[in-house]
Amino acid sequence: MEAQSQRSFISLVRQSILISIWFCLITGLIYPLITTGIANVLFPYQAKGSLISINGKIVGSELIGQNFTKPEYFHPRPSATSTTDSNGKTVPAPYNAANSSGSNSGPTNDSFIKGVKDAADAYRKENGLAAEVAVPVDAVTASGSGLDPDISIANANIQSSRVAKARGITFEQTQDLIRKNTIDRQLGILGEPRVNVLKLNLALDALKPAS
Repeated sequence: MEAQSQRSFISLVRQSILISIWFCLITGLIYPLITTGIANVLFPYQAKGSLISINGKIVGSELIGQNFTKPEYFHPRPSATSTTDSNGKTVPAPYNAANSSGSNSGPTNDSFIKGVKDAADAYRKENGLAAEVAVPVDAVTASGSGLDPDISIANANIQSSRVAKARGITFEQTQDLIRKNTIDRQLGILGEPRVNVLKLNLALDALKPAS
C-alpha cells in the first residue's frame, strides 16, 4: 500500500512538472513568437516601436516624449521620471524610458501644489503671458507614465508665438503645422485632440523661414 502511494505521489509530481514545462513553453515561447510574428507582418511599424527615422537615422519614437527645451521648439508636458546617479542617488531624468513613472502626488500635497504653481509661472514667463492667464493643465503636470509624447491643442497654440519668433517664421505657419499634425479623437469619441511633439518639431525643422 505504501509503495503504491509512493508511486502515485511520484506520478503526480511528474505530471505537475510536465504541465509546468508545457505551459511555460506555450505562454513564454510559442505564444510570444506567434503574436510577434503576426504583428511584424500586419503592423511592422508599430511592432518595432513606432520609430521615426530621418534620412535613415532613428530620431525617436512617436510613443515616447523627448525633453525639448530650446525656445525654437514646442515643449512637451513635464515628466516625473528619474534615474540613479553614480552615488546611488535618485535624480530627475525627464522622459527616461527605462524608468516610466508619475509623480504619485495628490492634489492636496503641498509640494505638488507648489510644483504646479512654479511650473505655471515658468510657463507664463517663457511664453510671454500675463500673470492672470490660465494655462493648460498638461503644461504644468506630468502624465501617469512620465513619457507622454503629446500635448493638447491649447498648449501648442499658446507656444506658437514663441516658436514663430524664435525661428523667424510667421504665427500662421506654426498654426498651420499644428492643424496638419493634429491627432483627432479615436473613433471620434475617445481621448482629446492632440499633437505629437516630436512630429511637430520635425515638421518645424523641415520648414523654411518666412521670406
